[in-house]
Amino acid sequence: MPNSSWRSAPESCYGIIAARPAPAIGEPQPVISDPFFYLLAIPAVTALGLAKGGFTGLGMISTPLLALVMPPLQAAAILLPILLLQDCISVWVFRKEWDAWNLKVMIPGAAIGMGAAWLLAAHMSDIVVKLLVGLISLAFVLNGWLGRKPPESTGRPHIAPGVFWGSLAGFTSALVQVGAPPYYVYVLPQRLPKMVFVATTAWFFASCNVMKIVPYLSLGQFSMSGFKTSIVLLPLAVATNFLGIWLVRRTPTEIFYKLAYIMMFVISLELIRQGAMALWWG
Repeated sequence: MPNSSWRSAPESCYGIIAARPAPAIGEPQPVISDPFFYLLAIPAVTALGLAKGGFTGLGMISTPLLALVMPPLQAAAILLPILLLQDCISVWVFRKEWDAWNLKVMIPGAAIGMGAAWLLAAHMSDIVVKLLVGLISLAFVLNGWLGRKPPESTGRPHIAPGVFWGSLAGFTSALVQVGAPPYYVYVLPQRLPKMVFVATTAWFFASCNVMKIVPYLSLGQFSMSGFKTSIVLLPLAVATNFLGIWLVRRTPTEIFYKLAYIMMFVISLELIRQGAMALWWG
């Protein structure tokens, strides 16, 4: 069965960095110094910064990039402190513009999804999860582009779908680091004002990232070496976060929503490709 991002794999499977011997007990833990790691980490952190600035979905590539040179869960643990700092910046910048109703509905759902992922990780194939999320996302985008346009409504959507899509976002964020597509399915059709949508998204995924701390601690994935490496990448993370915020504020609303659907379309195709290729070659 393919490895879940909540599970580690034999280190010999993950290339240069994972293959190096661990430091002896009591030996200072060094910052990761392999140039190939940073060749992948720089675009990964840049994508995270732009995503946290408002272009949600771009961050999907970050963990898979680092997973080319280390176990996926170790990669996610290195990125988590960076994500938390970026979340602090984003929620502070957007502190007055978020939609409380969506958060009250979706965050409890995300907590349910996180808990389910923690319990079921050992029995879930992340390949199948990616494939299913990709197919659902593709159907949503195609329906938005080709289906009948729904009538304009000022009412709130139903609560039950919000809890469901929130839980699915939490579940997929925990297992495969891809929580944006389920979140988009519920929130995009509401056509919230652009900055309200961006702010609500920032608060939702900040909550999801906080929920990951306890499982990561319980799995022993945080290390001094990883933490020091996160600190080295923080200046780039902060700079690209503010770049994303600057860009999203200057992007017209209609263009922003078109880009959101395009990003979701590309993400869905990539998830389907990854899942199909893994099943084909598996």
